[in-house]
Amino acid sequence: MQTKRILVVGDSMLDHYWFGDASRLSPEAPVPIVKVEDEEIRLGGAANVSLNVASLGGDVTLLSLIGDDKNGNSLEEKLVRMGVKSALQRQENFKTILKLRIVCRHQQMLRADFEEHPSEEGLGKVISAFEKLLPSHDFIVFSDYGKGCLDHVSTMIQMAHRAGKTVLVDPKGSDFTKYTDANIITPNKSELRQIVGGWTSEEELTDKALDLCKATRLDALLLTRSEEGMSLYPRFGEIFHAEANAKEVCDVSGAGDTVLATLVYMLSIGTDLKTAVQTANRAGGIVVGKLGTSIIKRHELFPEETV
Repeated sequence: MQTKRILVVGDSMLDHYWFGDASRLSPEAPVPIVKVEDEEIRLGGAANVSLNVASLGGDVTLLSLIGDDKNGNSLEEKLVRMGVKSALQRQENFKTILKLRIVCRHQQMLRADFEEHPSEEGLGKVISAFEKLLPSHDFIVFSDYGKGCLDHVSTMIQMAHRAGKTVLVDPKGSDFTKYTDANIITPNKSELRQIVGGWTSEEELTDKALDLCKATRLDALLLTRSEEGMSLYPRFGEIFHAEANAKEVCDVSGAGDTVLATLVYMLSIGTDLKTAVQTANRAGGIVVGKLGTSIIKRHELFPEETV
C-alpha cells in the first residue's frame, strides 16, 4: 500500500553490545570477568524508530543531531543501508551518543553511557532543517529520550500543528505541557505517573489521562502498560484496552520505539486509530521476545502476506 511520508525527529544513538561468558571473579575486585566473544552495533532512540518504520515499508526520513565522528558515520551508514532517508545534522565537538552494554548468557551485566548535551548552534541546525522538511512530510514523530535534541520540541510541534500535520510523541521528562497540540503521545506507566501522580483504580487512571489530554489539547493518549497491554484514552470517543500478547519477555529495550513506529506506519496507510493500536500492540509483543534493541520485520507482523 502507498504510505504517506513520515519524518522522525529526536535523540539518536548507537547501542553497542559486547556478548560473552563469565566463569570467575576478578582478583582485583569482587566483579565477574566477562570474556567477550562477540559484539554487535545497533541503532537506538529516534534512529531505531525510523528503522522500524522502514522495516514495515514506510517512507521515512530521520532528522537528528550527531557528532562529526566515527560513531556518527556508522549510524548514518546503517540508516541508509536500511532504506531510511538521512537528514542528520552534524555538530563539531559533539560526540554521537553511545550506549555500551555487556551481556552474559542473555543477562545484561553493565551499561555505560557516553553522551553530552548539544549546543544551541547544533539545536539551531535541527530547527532550520525541520522547517525545510516539514512541508514535504505528512506525519511528524518526535522521539524524546531527554538527551537534548528536542530541547525546542514545543516550537517544532507548534510549527507542525499550524501546518496541519499529524504529530505523534514518545514523551520524556516531568513537564508534558511542551507537547501541547500534539495529536497523540505514547507514555509508559512510569512516565505518566511522573506527570499525573499515582492511581488506585482504573477509573482514577482514566480521569487523570483524560484530564491530561484536555490540558494539553491532545487528540489521544496511548498508555503502554507492559504486562497489562495498552490503553488508548481519546479526548473524544471510546476508551480502548488492548491485552498484552507477548509469549515471552526477553528484553524490553526499544519496545516503545517499535510501538510508536508501528502506530504511525499504520496511520500513514489509512487505518483507523483502534486498528493501529491493536497492530502496534502485537508488534511490541514480538520485539520484547528478542534480545536487545530490535526492529519488527514486516513478515512477523503480517505473516498472511507470505502465505
